[in-house]
Amino acid sequence: MTGFDRQQALVTAIDIAREAGALLMDGFGREKRIERKSSAVDWVTQYDKASEELIVGRLRAAFPDHGLVGEEGTNTGRGDGFRWYIDPLDGTSNYAHNFPMFCVSMGLYHGDDPVLGVIFDPIHAETFTAITGEGAFLDGPRGRRRLQVTAETDLAAGLLATGFPYDVHTSPDNNLNYVNLFTRRAQGIRRAGSAALDVAYVAAGRLDGYWELKVYCWDMSAAILMVQEAGGRVTFLDGRPIRLEHRFDILVSNGALHQPMLNIAAEARQAPMT
Repeated sequence: MTGFDRQQALVTAIDIAREAGALLMDGFGREKRIERKSSAVDWVTQYDKASEELIVGRLRAAFPDHGLVGEEGTNTGRGDGFRWYIDPLDGTSNYAHNFPMFCVSMGLYHGDDPVLGVIFDPIHAETFTAITGEGAFLDGPRGRRRLQVTAETDLAAGLLATGFPYDVHTSPDNNLNYVNLFTRRAQGIRRAGSAALDVAYVAAGRLDGYWELKVYCWDMSAAILMVQEAGGRVTFLDGRPIRLEHRFDILVSNGALHQPMLNIAAEARQAPMT
């Protein structure tokens, strides 16, 4: 990575994410053309596709040697070892229903190593960013602040988030066992519908932890780095060290609650499927 200007790359990524966010806001509240992908609940709209087209075009112009992987089908080579993972609209179901919780997410990796990430929430005009080794930050209407996870040590006082896989209607591995146990042990569970924002909220200290099954690389590429740079911990749901794979089960926490959450996850795996 010698000679690569990470700060300038982040500035470029922020500009692109905000431009894509403006495109999404232009379509928010308008009628959507909805297509179904892997299941009845896995939706894509014309705005997902337009956002990815915009992002890919801008990234190719700025970083012609970088690989690109996007949720809506973009997949180019690794180039010089850099690869962008792009979610042009995380929270498509929310967006299609005019529920105001969605974002644009972009993460840059060099090989298996995270370099930087940006998550832009256009509804709240909040930009979450991180560079490896340089911390994570939030820029929003109230100014700029460094992200820091909570110091909560009691899971009974912890506010957690989760989501459900697209095959929830058909697969027994559907997260319901985990929800059942975590609901009985934590202070509360939230299901907001945007995985990237859920994890960014852990980094920002708005949530104490998060878990989910079958997330995709573009959901987590930026968010994982933000939590790590904010002092939190991220592993696979079974406790193994995290690495970005195409699809995986994940557990995120402020660090102090990680082992208790792993214990509950292990208990949920042993329970009969519901």
